[in-house]
Amino acid sequence: MKDRPEGGTDIDVKMTLTTQGYGRGPAIAMDAQIRIEGIPGVEDANVEVVWDPPWTPAMISPEGKEKLGLE
Repeated sequence: MKDRPEGGTDIDVKMTLTTQGYGRGPAIAMDAQIRIEGIPGVEDANVEVVWDPPWTPAMISPEGKEKLGLE
């Protein structure tokens, strides 16, 4: 997150998907960008799909695990 001098915030996200072969990665990244830019105060979002580190289930947040019924 980076605050703009004139107000608002820019957000940079690096997102690891569960599998490299999944062809919808760019669409998921675009959807995330649109949703982040919809947050009040966010002026710009950049979402980049990365593969390092590789995704593992240990990366799921406690809140995510609760929503998925994994706890």
